[in-house]
Amino acid sequence: MPDRDYQEARNLSLKIAADLGSPRFYLHNDKEVARSQQLFDLASMVRDCLGVVADYGDCYGHGLSHIRKVAVDAGAIILVEVNSAPLRVDTERLVLLAHLAGLLHDIKRSEKDHARAGAREASMILKNFALEDRECSAITQAIANHEAFQAADQLDEPADQLLSDVLYDADKFRWGPDNFTETLWAMLASRRATLEAVLPRFLTGLEGIRRIRETFRTSTGKIYGPDFIDRGLEIGRRFYQEITPAG
Repeated sequence: MPDRDYQEARNLSLKIAADLGSPRFYLHNDKEVARSQQLFDLASMVRDCLGVVADYGDCYGHGLSHIRKVAVDAGAIILVEVNSAPLRVDTERLVLLAHLAGLLHDIKRSEKDHARAGAREASMILKNFALEDRECSAITQAIANHEAFQAADQLDEPADQLLSDVLYDADKFRWGPDNFTETLWAMLASRRATLEAVLPRFLTGLEGIRRIRETFRTSTGKIYGPDFIDRGLEIGRRFYQEITPAG
Protein backbone atom coordinates (compact mmCIF):
# COMPACT_ATOMS: atom_id res chain seq x y z
CA MET A 1 0.00 0.00 0.00
CA PRO A 2 1.48 3.38 -0.97
CA ASP A 3 2.68 5.54 1.92
CA ARG A 4 0.24 8.32 1.06
CA ASP A 5 -2.68 6.03 1.96
CA TYR A 6 -1.72 5.85 5.61
CA GLN A 7 0.84 8.60 6.16
CA GLU A 8 -1.61 10.70 8.15
CA ALA A 9 -2.35 7.76 10.45
CA ARG A 10 1.35 7.04 10.88
CA ASN A 11 2.00 10.67 11.73
CA LEU A 12 -0.66 10.36 14.43
CA SER A 13 1.13 7.37 15.99
CA LEU A 14 4.45 9.23 15.87
CA LYS A 15 2.90 12.25 17.57
CA ILE A 16 1.39 10.15 20.34
CA ALA A 17 4.75 8.43 20.89
CA ALA A 18 6.55 11.78 21.04
CA ASP A 19 4.03 13.09 23.56
CA LEU A 20 4.69 10.09 25.82
CA GLY A 21 8.46 10.61 25.69
CA SER A 22 11.39 8.22 25.53
CA PRO A 23 11.36 4.91 27.42
CA ARG A 24 13.14 5.14 30.77
CA PHE A 25 15.80 2.65 29.68
CA TYR A 26 17.35 5.27 27.39
CA LEU A 27 17.16 8.01 30.00
CA HIS A 28 18.67 5.98 32.84
CA ASN A 29 21.29 4.11 30.80
CA ASP A 30 22.31 6.67 28.22
CA LYS A 31 26.04 6.06 28.76
CA GLU A 32 25.71 2.33 28.19
CA VAL A 33 23.56 2.85 25.11
CA ALA A 34 26.06 5.34 23.71
CA ARG A 35 28.97 2.98 24.40
CA SER A 36 27.17 0.06 22.77
CA GLN A 37 26.44 2.22 19.73
CA GLN A 38 30.09 3.27 19.56
CA LEU A 39 31.29 -0.33 19.70
CA PHE A 40 28.68 -1.29 17.10
CA ASP A 41 29.89 1.42 14.71
CA LEU A 42 33.57 0.53 15.14
CA ALA A 43 33.43 -3.26 14.79
CA SER A 44 34.48 -4.63 11.42
CA MET A 45 32.60 -7.89 12.07
CA VAL A 46 29.42 -5.89 12.64
CA ARG A 47 29.90 -4.15 9.29
CA ASP A 48 30.47 -7.49 7.58
CA CYS A 49 27.41 -8.96 9.25
CA LEU A 50 25.27 -6.01 8.17
CA GLY A 51 26.35 -6.69 4.61
CA VAL A 52 25.22 -10.28 4.92
CA VAL A 53 21.84 -9.65 6.50
CA ALA A 54 21.01 -6.84 4.06
CA ASP A 55 20.70 -9.51 1.36
CA TYR A 56 17.91 -11.22 3.31
CA GLY A 57 15.69 -8.13 2.98
CA ASP A 58 12.96 -6.77 5.20
CA CYS A 59 10.57 -9.35 6.61
CA TYR A 60 7.21 -7.97 7.73
CA GLY A 61 8.74 -4.97 9.44
CA HIS A 62 11.72 -6.82 10.88
CA GLY A 63 14.39 -5.28 8.69
CA LEU A 64 17.60 -3.31 9.21
CA SER A 65 16.09 -0.70 11.53
CA HIS A 66 14.70 -3.42 13.81
CA ILE A 67 17.84 -5.52 13.98
CA ARG A 68 20.12 -2.51 14.52
CA LYS A 69 18.04 -1.45 17.51
CA VAL A 70 17.96 -4.96 18.92
CA ALA A 71 21.73 -5.29 18.52
CA VAL A 72 22.62 -1.97 20.15
CA ASP A 73 20.14 -2.41 23.00
CA ALA A 74 21.38 -5.97 23.62
CA GLY A 75 24.92 -4.62 23.94
CA ALA A 76 23.75 -1.87 26.26
CA ILE A 77 21.92 -4.35 28.52
CA ILE A 78 25.13 -6.37 28.81
CA LEU A 79 27.02 -3.26 29.92
CA VAL A 80 24.35 -2.48 32.52
CA GLU A 81 24.24 -6.06 33.77
CA VAL A 82 28.01 -6.46 34.03
CA ASN A 83 28.29 -3.15 35.88
CA SER A 84 25.88 -4.38 38.53
CA ALA A 85 27.01 -8.02 38.72
CA PRO A 86 30.46 -8.44 37.12
CA LEU A 87 31.21 -11.64 35.22
CA ARG A 88 34.64 -13.03 34.52
CA VAL A 89 34.37 -12.25 30.82
CA ASP A 90 35.76 -9.89 28.23
CA THR A 91 32.83 -7.49 28.35
CA GLU A 92 33.47 -5.81 25.01
CA ARG A 93 33.80 -9.19 23.33
CA LEU A 94 30.47 -10.24 24.82
CA VAL A 95 28.95 -6.99 23.54
CA LEU A 96 30.24 -7.89 20.06
CA LEU A 97 28.56 -11.28 20.29
CA ALA A 98 25.33 -9.53 21.33
CA HIS A 99 25.62 -7.22 18.33
CA LEU A 100 26.05 -10.16 15.97
CA ALA A 101 23.19 -12.08 17.58
CA GLY A 102 20.96 -9.03 17.26
CA LEU A 103 21.77 -8.62 13.58
CA LEU A 104 21.20 -12.29 12.78
CA HIS A 105 18.24 -13.15 14.98
CA ASP A 106 15.47 -12.57 12.39
CA ILE A 107 17.10 -13.81 9.20
CA LYS A 108 14.44 -16.55 8.97
CA ARG A 109 11.58 -14.40 10.27
CA SER A 110 9.19 -15.55 7.54
CA GLU A 111 9.59 -19.24 8.40
CA LYS A 112 7.76 -21.40 10.92
CA ASP A 113 9.75 -21.70 14.17
CA HIS A 114 11.86 -18.82 12.88
CA ALA A 115 14.09 -18.66 15.96
CA ARG A 116 15.49 -22.16 15.53
CA ALA A 117 15.54 -21.86 11.75
CA GLY A 118 17.45 -18.61 12.18
CA ALA A 119 19.90 -20.26 14.56
CA ARG A 120 20.68 -22.91 11.95
CA GLU A 121 21.17 -20.29 9.26
CA ALA A 122 23.31 -18.16 11.55
CA SER A 123 25.56 -21.12 12.33
CA MET A 124 26.41 -21.35 8.63
CA ILE A 125 26.99 -17.61 8.28
CA LEU A 126 29.21 -17.41 11.34
CA LYS A 127 31.66 -19.97 9.94
CA ASN A 128 33.03 -17.11 7.84
CA PHE A 129 33.70 -14.88 10.88
CA ALA A 130 36.77 -14.76 13.11
CA LEU A 131 35.01 -16.33 16.06
CA GLU A 132 35.75 -19.30 18.28
CA ASP A 133 33.44 -22.29 18.07
CA ARG A 134 32.13 -21.59 21.58
CA GLU A 135 31.29 -18.00 20.56
CA CYS A 136 29.40 -19.17 17.48
CA SER A 137 27.52 -21.64 19.65
CA ALA A 138 26.62 -18.93 22.17
CA ILE A 139 25.22 -16.70 19.42
CA THR A 140 23.17 -19.46 17.82
CA GLN A 141 21.82 -20.60 21.19
CA ALA A 142 20.71 -17.03 21.92
CA ILE A 143 18.96 -16.81 18.55
CA ALA A 144 17.21 -20.15 19.12
CA ASN A 145 15.97 -18.87 22.49
CA HIS A 146 14.56 -15.49 21.43
CA GLU A 147 11.01 -16.49 20.43
CA ALA A 148 8.20 -15.19 22.62
CA PHE A 149 5.90 -17.60 24.50
CA GLN A 150 8.16 -20.60 23.91
CA ALA A 151 10.29 -22.40 26.47
CA ALA A 152 13.94 -21.39 26.29
CA ASP A 153 16.85 -23.77 26.81
CA GLN A 154 18.84 -23.06 29.96
CA LEU A 155 22.56 -22.68 29.26
CA ASP A 156 25.43 -23.87 31.43
CA GLU A 157 27.78 -20.90 31.06
CA PRO A 158 26.66 -17.66 32.81
CA ALA A 159 27.97 -15.51 29.95
CA ASP A 160 26.07 -17.61 27.39
CA GLN A 161 22.90 -17.35 29.47
CA LEU A 162 23.32 -13.58 29.72
CA LEU A 163 23.80 -13.32 25.96
CA SER A 164 20.63 -15.34 25.40
CA ASP A 165 18.63 -13.28 27.88
CA VAL A 166 19.76 -9.88 26.60
CA LEU A 167 18.87 -10.80 23.02
CA TYR A 168 15.37 -11.76 24.13
CA ASP A 169 14.89 -8.59 26.16
CA ALA A 170 16.25 -6.22 23.51
CA ASP A 171 14.01 -7.85 20.91
CA LYS A 172 10.96 -7.54 23.16
CA PHE A 173 11.73 -3.86 23.84
CA ARG A 174 10.58 -3.46 20.22
CA TRP A 175 7.09 -4.60 21.26
CA GLY A 176 6.72 -1.18 22.87
CA PRO A 177 6.54 2.11 20.93
CA ASP A 178 8.28 0.63 17.88
CA ASN A 179 5.23 -1.54 17.21
CA PHE A 180 3.23 1.57 16.36
CA THR A 181 5.89 3.95 15.05
CA GLU A 182 7.68 1.49 12.75
CA THR A 183 6.65 -2.17 12.66
CA LEU A 184 2.92 -1.76 11.91
CA TRP A 185 3.61 0.46 8.93
CA ALA A 186 6.41 -1.68 7.55
CA MET A 187 4.15 -4.73 7.81
CA LEU A 188 1.33 -2.97 5.98
CA ALA A 189 3.68 -1.86 3.23
CA SER A 190 5.30 -5.27 2.80
CA ARG A 191 1.91 -6.99 2.58
CA ARG A 192 0.29 -4.21 0.53
CA ALA A 193 -2.46 -4.16 3.13
CA THR A 194 -4.70 -1.34 4.29
CA LEU A 195 -4.97 -0.03 7.83
CA GLU A 196 -8.70 -0.78 7.72
CA ALA A 197 -7.88 -4.45 7.20
CA VAL A 198 -6.05 -4.71 10.53
CA LEU A 199 -8.31 -2.53 12.67
CA PRO A 200 -10.79 -5.36 13.47
CA ARG A 201 -7.91 -7.30 15.05
CA PHE A 202 -6.22 -4.27 16.61
CA LEU A 203 -7.48 -4.69 20.18
CA THR A 204 -6.68 -8.41 20.11
CA GLY A 205 -3.17 -7.46 19.06
CA LEU A 206 -2.85 -5.17 22.07
CA GLU A 207 -3.65 -8.10 24.34
CA GLY A 208 -0.84 -10.06 22.73
CA ILE A 209 1.56 -7.21 23.44
CA ARG A 210 0.39 -7.03 27.06
CA ARG A 211 1.37 -10.69 27.54
CA ILE A 212 5.00 -9.82 26.86
CA ARG A 213 5.11 -7.55 29.91
CA GLU A 214 5.97 -10.29 32.40
CA THR A 215 8.38 -12.30 30.22
CA PHE A 216 11.58 -10.24 30.42
CA ARG A 217 14.58 -12.27 31.52
CA THR A 218 17.45 -10.07 32.73
CA SER A 219 17.33 -7.86 35.81
CA THR A 220 17.57 -4.85 33.48
CA GLY A 221 14.81 -6.17 31.26
CA LYS A 222 12.52 -6.75 34.23
CA ILE A 223 13.08 -3.17 35.38
CA TYR A 224 12.67 -1.41 32.05
CA GLY A 225 10.83 -3.85 29.78
CA PRO A 226 7.36 -3.23 31.27
CA ASP A 227 7.84 0.50 30.65
CA PHE A 228 8.41 -0.18 26.94
CA ILE A 229 5.29 -2.33 26.83
CA ASP A 230 3.14 0.13 28.77
CA ARG A 231 4.15 2.95 26.45
CA GLY A 232 3.38 0.84 23.42
CA LEU A 233 -0.02 -0.11 24.80
CA GLU A 234 -0.83 3.52 25.53
CA ILE A 235 0.16 4.55 22.01
CA GLY A 236 -2.00 1.77 20.62
CA ARG A 237 -4.94 2.66 22.85
CA ARG A 238 -4.85 6.38 21.98
CA PHE A 239 -4.26 5.65 18.30
CA TYR A 240 -7.22 3.28 18.12
CA GLN A 241 -9.50 5.78 19.85
CA GLU A 242 -8.48 8.52 17.41
CA ILE A 243 -8.61 6.44 14.25
CA THR A 244 -11.92 4.62 14.72
CA PRO A 245 -15.32 6.34 14.36
CA ALA A 246 -16.41 4.98 17.74
CA GLY A 247 -13.36 6.62 19.38
